[in-house]
Amino acid sequence: MKQVKLNSHTIGGKAGLILIAGPCVLENEAAAMDIAAYLKNLTDRLEIPFVFKASYDKANRTSVAAYRGPGARAGLKILKNIREKIGVPVLSDVHRFEEIDEAAEVLDVMQVPAFLCRQTDFVVEVAKKAKIVNVKKGQFLAPWDVANIIGKIQSAGNENILITERGASFGYNNLVFDVRALPIMRAMGYPVIFDATHSVQLPGGMGTSSGGQRDMVPYLARAAVAAGVDGIFMEVHPDPDKALCDGANSLYLHSLEELLTTLKKIDGITKRLKAED
Repeated sequence: MKQVKLNSHTIGGKAGLILIAGPCVLENEAAAMDIAAYLKNLTDRLEIPFVFKASYDKANRTSVAAYRGPGARAGLKILKNIREKIGVPVLSDVHRFEEIDEAAEVLDVMQVPAFLCRQTDFVVEVAKKAKIVNVKKGQFLAPWDVANIIGKIQSAGNENILITERGASFGYNNLVFDVRALPIMRAMGYPVIFDATHSVQLPGGMGTSSGGQRDMVPYLARAAVAAGVDGIFMEVHPDPDKALCDGANSLYLHSLEELLTTLKKIDGITKRLKAED
């Protein structure tokens, strides 16, 4: 398997589980800094590599009236400050060609959103500029369809690729997580991340916003790590019920330690058993 180097971290292969986490969207700089600092201290203590994630513009919100974030310029400035002051790599999603160059100067990992993963020109342009590309597998795709996305990124000369599973459409306003997707995509040769919080989302389920099943996150996360995933992606918030985006499927920030401790143990067992095969 191709291992992806991210600063001092290694993602994939025999490397330990990596965590990508943060609030769904940047609400303000002080809150983002506090969340990043908390997660940095927690993951340092648990010895889990960590990437801070937050969106600066959620261009795919259900309603035109929904909060989208501070925008590219202001949001990237916040992420740059987090990167420099907290000392963690940062990830965010890009939605427009016009953002790519500016985002590439700040982001350690540039994310292609699920709804844009089939947009060939966009994917190729991101691949040309990004240090590392994280592709969210569209909820409308089969796992084996991801091979074509990987080919598009490779065509731009970029081999630093992460693939993130975030559930598949299962009727109206519902998603289901098929654990078979993880080994299928991992067999393509690149690290696979499991998005444990978007996989329990109920897209558009509240009419003008998405619902979610936060209580199901630990079950899906444990299953994914037991299946041999390379990293976990989770959206967290100090008070999810007051979050400006995706609160219904976000985890309480201060509940994360117990889950991460369990996931690290499962990851260790899974890798040890695989080494013994």
